[in-house]
Amino acid sequence: MEQNLNQETGEIEIDLLELLKALWRHAWIIILAIVVGGGGAFSAAYFGITPTYEASAMLYVNNSMSSSISSTISSISSGDLTASKSLVDTYIVILGTRNVLEDVIEVSGVDYTYEELSKMIEAEAVNSTEIFEVTVTSTDPEEATLLANTIATVLPDKIDDIVNGSSAKIVDWAVIPAEKAAPSITRYTAVGMLVGLVLSCAVICVMSIMDDTIRTEDYLSTQYKTIPVLAVIPDLASTGRRGSRYGYYYRDSRTPAAKGGK
Repeated sequence: MEQNLNQETGEIEIDLLELLKALWRHAWIIILAIVVGGGGAFSAAYFGITPTYEASAMLYVNNSMSSSISSTISSISSGDLTASKSLVDTYIVILGTRNVLEDVIEVSGVDYTYEELSKMIEAEAVNSTEIFEVTVTSTDPEEATLLANTIATVLPDKIDDIVNGSSAKIVDWAVIPAEKAAPSITRYTAVGMLVGLVLSCAVICVMSIMDDTIRTEDYLSTQYKTIPVLAVIPDLASTGRRGSRYGYYYRDSRTPAAKGGK
């Protein structure tokens, strides 16, 4: 019995050592749960989830329309850098507008609505610099690349029309991704195995705690000191000797003739 009732406080005391023994006795269940959980998660990730691909293009924020990247590097000031970094958030907001995305849809020729395309695009600054990255996620790697490069082409002209005295330059074009971005089969499998481990251990611990079977005489003598133990029923299966009639009662299936001839 893994839970002990404290007679003075009425609280239940849990024997951690007994819980560990219970987990060890049911180790095969835990291993089976890990295998089933990992296998189920692997199957769900491999057969049930459509893989997606990511393509990214990078753009440089410039706060001077007339300067190029090379000239900016040679004559750039701290004020220019600060202004460029502050413009990154502005450019990202402009990227997500309906005006820009509808032009991207028209130029790329994809069959998406503004809302659908907006959910496929993410943009963020690269390491807090004046360069920001536009990432497109799609189930088709070529489509993701097409949309990312179309955005890199359309966005600078839109920024030129909206924000005076600033522009965006393309730093790096998107390339067709060679590997899928999601789902990660390894991660899904690991999570499934972890879930199987946790659930199986939790069920075994709960069942052990709820088990009120008294298995040993020592438990009675230590937990109920005021109650005398009147008798103990021995385990006949373990005390019976081979070749003797002590132990469990058994029926002799031999015929009387066979018995008499012995």
